[in-house]
Amino acid sequence: MKKAFVVGGILVMAVVVLSGSGWAVDQKNTGCGLGSMVFEGQNGLVSQTFAATTNGTFGNQTFGITSGTSNCEQYQTFAYNEKLNTFVADNMDNLARDIARGNGEYVNTLAVLMDVPEGQRISFRSRLQNHFSEIYTSDKVSHSEVVQNIIHVAAAM
Repeated sequence: MKKAFVVGGILVMAVVVLSGSGWAVDQKNTGCGLGSMVFEGQNGLVSQTFAATTNGTFGNQTFGITSGTSNCEQYQTFAYNEKLNTFVADNMDNLARDIARGNGEYVNTLAVLMDVPEGQRISFRSRLQNHFSEIYTSDKVSHSEVVQNIIHVAAAM
């Protein structure tokens, strides 16, 4: 029994020594979360395995991503799309009229919600106007399709 305890202790020490040096890999492998904070700066394979396991076991990585904590960056696109979805859903007809004209209160609000810099808003409105048929593809187009189409057209600027 005592022999097994000594062998176990030696194995643990070997893992600790090897985790800091032997199999060095990029720490980006573990993502963010509690594990990445606990094992920060330790680039060994074993320490990164423990970091990833800690993140997965406690489920803190998901919370960190949604809240912007635990070494995670908050996912901006979700909030961004939620604002756009709500605005477009509530203003489909008015927005369509403004995009078709290339100007107006609704397309200006859209530009603000999409964080289009002031100096680029004229070209933004013009681009949307020129691609109106790609944004409003039919009479039955959904607001979520319109949002995706606007993002697609704007991304090609």
